[in-house]
Amino acid sequence: QVQLVESGGGLVQAGGSLRLSCVASGTGFRWISDMGWYRQAPGRQRDLVATVTMSGYTNYADSVKGRFTISRDNAKNTVYLQMNRLQPEDTALYFCKADVVHTTTSRDDYWGQGTQVTVSS
Repeated sequence: QVQLVESGGGLVQAGGSLRLSCVASGTGFRWISDMGWYRQAPGRQRDLVATVTMSGYTNYADSVKGRFTISRDNAKNTVYLQMNRLQPEDTALYFCKADVVHTTTSRDDYWGQGTQVTVSS
């Protein structure tokens, strides 16, 4: 079983910055493949924000390109999201996701509980 715990959310004024962290812990898995951040605003679907592969290849939603940076520390099973120039439309519950490889034929996606980011205008 794998647990993901996010931290770093909060209230910030427009133009400000926040850094989210997500630590994966547990036993019985070989490694963590892709990790990523998703967000969900009230009444809306959960959308991709950014993903990063184990080798460091990144992918971003168009709405955050140039403002957000995703990174990871494989030794610590941790993924980060540096968010700069935040805007009110970035307000959402941010979720961490990990693609966990258990064996050569078994892998699962795990989600964290979410951390709230609120940007005031």
